[in-house]
Amino acid sequence: MPLSHAKLWKALDNLARREGLSPSALARRAGLDATAFNPSKRFGPGEPARPRWPSTESLTAVLQVTGVSLAQFAALAEDDAAPTIPLLGLAQAGQDGFFDDAGLPVAEGWDQTDLPRASDTLFSLRINGDSMSPLYREGDRVIVDRAVVDVRRGDRVVVRTTGGETLAKEIASLTAKQITLSSINPAYPPRVIPRADIAWMARIQWVSQ
Repeated sequence: MPLSHAKLWKALDNLARREGLSPSALARRAGLDATAFNPSKRFGPGEPARPRWPSTESLTAVLQVTGVSLAQFAALAEDDAAPTIPLLGLAQAGQDGFFDDAGLPVAEGWDQTDLPRASDTLFSLRINGDSMSPLYREGDRVIVDRAVVDVRRGDRVVVRTTGGETLAKEIASLTAKQITLSSINPAYPPRVIPRADIAWMARIQWVSQ
């Protein structure tokens, strides 16, 4: 089956990740311009944006430098590895060379941030109230993974009680018998909940603000 535009770029991203590189660094290793595989090069101007495809020459150069066959490259298009986004330290963010004219990430100064992989245990919850303000505001959405249950003091968690209450809090302390949950907003006192009253508890992975 032919590779779609999205899957072809996904294969390139997964190949770069497998090599421990950013897409820009992979392009450089293949002797290409560092911006050849940047997100800003994947669509042309216009509305709707016109898809742009990597050239046969650039793909051939990448496969040669990585030693990957066409079949292996095609398999990478189906690899559901956790997606990533560029990561740059704030101290570097003001420096030239990290963004193109459209404000998108370029060059090799970027690391990668892994995003949560979609799964049956991953879901989003909307914050209600102001007990976690100003960290989490009313209407913010947090992502939790029920499969990630290893928590410790200082973690921000979502707790579901056997009584049907759902809380977004910070763990102040925990013992074998009970957990103390604190709020960021000092107007709310800590909550002490017996372990037996907790249906489930999961660490907050991401927040959308």
